[in-house]
Amino acid sequence: MMKRSSQSPEVNNSVLIALTLTASIVLLPVSIAGTVIGSTHSIKMSSFNLSSQKWQNRVLLVFAPSVDNLSYQQQVQLFNQHQNGFTDRDLVLVQVLATDKSYANGQLIDESSAANLRNRFGVDKENFQVILVGKDGGVKRSDTKPVQAAAIFEQIDAMPMRQQEMQERKRK
Repeated sequence: MMKRSSQSPEVNNSVLIALTLTASIVLLPVSIAGTVIGSTHSIKMSSFNLSSQKWQNRVLLVFAPSVDNLSYQQQVQLFNQHQNGFTDRDLVLVQVLATDKSYANGQLIDESSAANLRNRFGVDKENFQVILVGKDGGVKRSDTKPVQAAAIFEQIDAMPMRQQEMQERKRK
């Protein structure tokens, strides 16, 4: 007769889930650059719906063929040191990659969400493009070359809604 382990599979799964969530939180600043190291098999893919962001967040879409794309790599480098600027401006970074995993603020998104974004903005799988979507859902900026985070932040900071947000935050 075989002796059973005193730990149930549920406990082992709970530990794995807890470790995965902890690793996700720890790796979040790294994952914004699309360079999460390790397995993503246990991380649930979620859908990303642009309309759910309306009036809540601004969305910065970075479209690229793959993580190997030079423009994409340059863009990631330009954004890497500006996490606080993204947070301060309610800016969600969405990386839409044709041949690699796509992410929204470090969370893995499913392929259909990525395909929907690509179709909605008419960006071919071979092209690099950065698109800024305002809280009102309108396209505020579109670039086909890597763009400095400061240029995006300046444009956002000049928007009337952002001016109002900054005034409200000063009062608090």
